[in-house]
Amino acid sequence: MAERVLVTGGAGFVGSHLVDALMVRGARVRVLDSLLDQAHPGGRARFLAPDAELLVGDLRDRSAVDRALDGVSTVFHQGGMVGNGQSMYDVRRYVEINAVGTATLLEAMLARRAQFRRLVVASSMVVYGDGAYRCPADGDVARVERPLERLRAGCWEPVCARCGREVAPVATTEDHPLQPTSTYGITKRDQEELCLVLGRAHRLPTIVLRYLNTYGSRQALGNPYTGVAAIIATRLLNGRAPVIFEDGRQRRDFVHVSDVVRANLAAAAADESACYRPYNVGTGRTTTVLELARLMAAALGRPLEIVPTGEFRVGDIRHCVADPSRAAGHLGWRAERRLEDGIAELVGWAAGERPVDRTEAAHAELRDLRLIEPAQPAARAHPDARAS
Repeated sequence: MAERVLVTGGAGFVGSHLVDALMVRGARVRVLDSLLDQAHPGGRARFLAPDAELLVGDLRDRSAVDRALDGVSTVFHQGGMVGNGQSMYDVRRYVEINAVGTATLLEAMLARRAQFRRLVVASSMVVYGDGAYRCPADGDVARVERPLERLRAGCWEPVCARCGREVAPVATTEDHPLQPTSTYGITKRDQEELCLVLGRAHRLPTIVLRYLNTYGSRQALGNPYTGVAAIIATRLLNGRAPVIFEDGRQRRDFVHVSDVVRANLAAAAADESACYRPYNVGTGRTTTVLELARLMAAALGRPLEIVPTGEFRVGDIRHCVADPSRAAGHLGWRAERRLEDGIAELVGWAAGERPVDRTEAAHAELRDLRLIEPAQPAARAHPDARAS
């Protein structure tokens, strides 16, 4: 008989792609999703496969979780709220949905522990805060700083917490200290540590996947707090230049959703010796946010001038790139999709969408709360940070 699996948050971006892949492999898939309007306008599970079983319910509701777990042997925990900016003022909701929701899921699973063979948990690069760096004087450093006075002066690069010199980014391993810089990051850290600690204590084989910047079709384009690629796409589709903070040279590791799905499948199939660890799910390659915006503008045929704002968001990091070697060694997983091909897939899908652009309203709210601030005028975008 086909295995029955549960995907929490399975109507969402990564979750719906994962559901598709599981069903292709013959699994019977149940989805627990609250269908929050911010990610699912009108409460519609628009991208969920019609043959998947959908239970509309909240992770914090123990009775809903218990119903979702009936007959399930593997759980892919994708559910939760995403977004750094919104989490900096909507604090309680993020903590309740991400941390308390995960705790509720764990309690329900542990109450019938013998039923489950694997728990795969979606975490995020945000648990690191800023990624790993090397100081010219002190070598590899565990902690860096971006003091507010430097940001206000337009000095974007982090400095060594020991000597104050500017540092250079290097690949981040899973052993890097967890120093989240947003409420969202704190809740993802708590979520993954709850799962790893309780999984080991109760011998529930658990694997945590730390997604880097995931992009691809089915992103919630109308959500102004979602991933940067989706926000850029929404602006371009509305004929507006993307809003690029700082100088646009902040570097990210962009991983396509198809590779993230493959990582989940690999985690579910891995030997138990791979369990009770986190794994970076990234490419190991970096791209600046400005380069990403230019690639997407070209792919959509929108030759707009893209000029960074010189503003900064409180809680943002400067650089983060994954060292994905642990996933290669223990899960047999490597990212395969080239950025150019992944962007073509994203914009090919997005070109048929008509998203409402809520970016400016969201940014106005953050400015009112002083969570977006301008640098000094003289420190604004570098002269060659314009679209060619």
